[in-house]
Amino acid sequence: MKRRTFISSSALLGTSALLGQSMEASVYERSKSAAKVPLKILATDWGFPGTLEQFCIKAKQAGYDGFEAWIPRDEKKREEMLNTAAKHQLEIGFLAGSGNPDFQAHFDDYAKGVELAVATKPLYVNTHAGKDFFSVAQNIKILQYGINLSKKSGVSVLCETHRGRCAYNAPVTKEYMDALPDLRLTADLSHWCVVHESLLEGFEAVLDQALPRTGHVHARVGHQEGPQVNDPRAPEWSSALKAHLGWWDKVMNAAEQQKRPFQTFLCEFGPPNYLPTLPYTQQPVADQWGVNAYMMQLLRERYG
Repeated sequence: MKRRTFISSSALLGTSALLGQSMEASVYERSKSAAKVPLKILATDWGFPGTLEQFCIKAKQAGYDGFEAWIPRDEKKREEMLNTAAKHQLEIGFLAGSGNPDFQAHFDDYAKGVELAVATKPLYVNTHAGKDFFSVAQNIKILQYGINLSKKSGVSVLCETHRGRCAYNAPVTKEYMDALPDLRLTADLSHWCVVHESLLEGFEAVLDQALPRTGHVHARVGHQEGPQVNDPRAPEWSSALKAHLGWWDKVMNAAEQQKRPFQTFLCEFGPPNYLPTLPYTQQPVADQWGVNAYMMQLLRERYG
């Protein structure tokens, strides 16, 4: 057997075995502490190799309620995305933001993207806001713009906890939360795990402040050395999975206490190179779509 074929077959066999595992183990059991709030679970188009039409068909068949995608700046592409989603009865949460390193250009680009997204009346607008090297005052100006637009439009404009962005770690995000009482977050705590090289031990006070402000969750499991475990079903990642589930339980409890009509989650395990690969062959060590579908099932099982 050729080396490439052997590696590919071994990886697929390992994935198949994991797919057959039961969710009866304690880490997967329905949470007894988490509130039961209606869920809207979304698919990511990140890494999907086919067309938008094919993606929507597959997401609908898999049981997702919608999907998250970057807001198309081109009007024709934006209309195509909205119409295709409606055709397949899928809701949309839009991503918007800027990667420009110049503050004023970044601010202008961010504002344009968020305005376009808000105008479509999506489930929410998740933003990649600011940069980790902008000053606190500059990042606050960006965040305040999103807050003001959210109040004006009635659409949630959220700031994602993301490496390289303004909310790249716990202490600096606390500064923004203290300065902006109306700031709401997208919790992707996998990023903080990497930045702090921990499962956030010692940051309980910041988490207690951030999780009730969380309007949306990116359900990817990170660990002390990376933003994505190779497969959350693998027993070696049980501690990381338990930590994330505990944080998400608190988001759900806050959603119930705040009487939110629903809570959104995005299953966002990404493709290579977020998804580790074998050397030389670049063979992914797990199936991205399968891992995200598993996470969707886990969330529905846990939160009812």
